[in-house]
Parts: sequence; structure tokens; C-alpha cells
Amino acid sequence: MPTDKLKLMIVAGEASGDLHAAKLVRAFREVDPSLDIEFFGGAGPKMREAGVEAVVMSDELSIVGLTEIARALPTFVRAFKSLRAAAVDRKADAVILVDFPDFNLKLARSLKKAGLTVIYYISPQLWAWRSYRVRTVRRYVDLMITILPFEKDWYMKKGVLNVEFVGSPLAREVHASRTKEVFCGLHDLDPSRPIISLLPGSRHKEIVRILPVMIEAANIVESSVPKMQFVVAIGSDRNSADVKGVIQCASVPGSLKTIVGETYDALNASDAAAITSGTATLEAGIIGTPMAIVYKTSSLNYNLLEPLISVDHYGLINLIAEKRLAKELIQGEFTAEALSQEILRLLQPVVNSETRAELAIAVDKIGRGGASKRAAEAILRVLNKPR
Repeated sequence: MPTDKLKLMIVAGEASGDLHAAKLVRAFREVDPSLDIEFFGGAGPKMREAGVEAVVMSDELSIVGLTEIARALPTFVRAFKSLRAAAVDRKADAVILVDFPDFNLKLARSLKKAGLTVIYYISPQLWAWRSYRVRTVRRYVDLMITILPFEKDWYMKKGVLNVEFVGSPLAREVHASRTKEVFCGLHDLDPSRPIISLLPGSRHKEIVRILPVMIEAANIVESSVPKMQFVVAIGSDRNSADVKGVIQCASVPGSLKTIVGETYDALNASDAAAITSGTATLEAGIIGTPMAIVYKTSSLNYNLLEPLISVDHYGLINLIAEKRLAKELIQGEFTAEALSQEILRLLQPVVNSETRAELAIAVDKIGRGGASKRAAEAILRVLNKPR
């Protein structure tokens, strides 16, 4: 192994993976500032900001659904070939694959066969669906690093022995940067009136399918609670055009506002939220916001994927709690009427208070911070580069 420079290829696909990968890159430098590390790979904007050289710009790989993947196949093939060639030609000391299983598990197999060390960070949700893919992990992954408390035992029972649980990188890192009063002052909201956040997801298909139902539910809620305020919270300007297009075609509550890049502050200021299933449900749980979890995809995608799902809950916060803390409205159950009823229920003072207390208990299971640092330390141990 070279002693002068450590070459690490790191590959993420979706926005959440890009965020976790960027935190991991920074953690390496904190663990041992003396190490000279060259980071390259499939990088989104946060990874590039953290200093990862983009062999592939992974922003455009974040899509959803089997039909969408089929249309984008040439892009994926080009990205796969570029990343494999870069890892082999540059003799990477290790390849760190971050979530994004449909792409990264195939890359793991190819790179392990090429003789490279393969590390997986942010376990694919194999325990939820398509569990047969654990065979790929057993054969081609040298170290699996998990962030959810139940994952290590699941992998060990499946014969994957080199597994480390480090806790969630979101623990103690997800928090509001402004108080409710300051946030409301910035966005012309009344802190004495109820606020509901609507999080329609980050992908085009999610927004156009889910946000119209959320808005319809908001109208129903407003008719019951006239002083209600609504916030559509989106992560970046990249989603603004999709949200604007939906709002222009809908009858929206007069109080509805779209807020970009302030999701944690919006959740902190909210009495309740409607959230598209994904990482955001865990983030809302950490902040302590009672929520309804929703999801809707095309009928084709749902009919193909639903038989492969093998867990009792869709929402991450429910999986961690091991019970249904947040109501899940999935596919046909996701209607404006059902969502509005759940929002009104969550606004009841006793329900709201009890839900916040239960969320705090569940979130304690994911650790108390430092997950990125522990992941970096685990990887350096595998590479015989102790702190």
C-alpha cells in the first residue's frame, strides 16, 4: 500500500448519499489531518464542495422507478464504465460505496473481481425488500457500515460477518438554525397560529404525484381551521420549478408559502408535517415534529415492487421505533381526505405532545453523534491506517 497518499474512490447517487459522503470525507480529515488522501468518484454537489474530484457528476443519476431507470440506462452504463476504469487505473486503495444499491451493488461486484477493497457505507435497505441481494454483499463487500440499530444483527444472521454499526450521521447534526419566532418573522408567518409543513420529496416524479394531493389536503384542513398556515419546504432551487408548476395548476390555501433550503427550520416551527417517505422522516423525528408519512408512485412501479417489500413499516422513523409512530398513507391510501384527517388529529394538543415524547425515545436509538467519524475510523482500520 502506498504510504505517501491514500487513494479513495467514493460513489454516491442520491442527495442524501451525497450529504453523508461529504460528511464522511470531512471526517477523514478530522480523524487524522496528517493523512494525504485523494478523493475521487461519483460526486454530487456537497461531495464536490468537500473536495471530491468528480469522475462522474452523480446529480443526474438520482431518478426513481423502473421505467425511469430503463430510459436512463445509457447514462448509467457510461457512469459505470467511467468509475470502474478510474478505480482500476488509479489503483484505488479502497472504494467506498454510499447507499444507491441498484448501481453500487453492481459496481461492488465488478470492482471486487478486479481485486479492489470494497466498503459499503449506509447499508442498502435489503432488510426491507429484495433481501436476496445480501448474497452480493457477502461475496463482494469487505466491510459493511450500518447506520440503523437493527441492521447489524440482520446482516450477521445472513452470514455477513464484517459489519459495523456507527449510528446515524444525522444524529445530533439535524437541528434548526433559527427559532420559530425568527423563522416566522423572516417569512411573514404568525408564530401564534398553527403551521403545517409539506415535504413533497426531491425528485420530479415524487413532486408532481405527491404535492397536488398534499395541497388538496391543505385546503380541507384550512376549511376546518381557518387560521392554519402551510409551508412547502424543499431542499434546493433544483426543485423550485417542479413545485411552482404544481402550485400554478392548483387551488392553494391563501397562506401557503414555498421555502427553499430551510427544511429543518420549517419543521422546527411546525405543529405537524406531511412528509414523503425517505430520509426526511428521520430528520423530522430528530427535530421532534409529529408527521404523516406519504408516498405514491406509478401503478406499474408499485405493482412491480410491492410484492418484494418485506417490512412492516415504510417510514424510517417507524422502523427505528419498531412501531407505527407516524401514520403511513401509501399509494391508494394516500388521499387528500385521509391526509387531512391525520393532520387534524396530530394538531390535538394531547396527541401532539405524546407523539413528540415518543419520537424522542425512538431517535435516541440511532446514537448521539459522531457517526461519520466512527465510519472513517473503521475504514482506516481495514486499510491498516490506524488513527
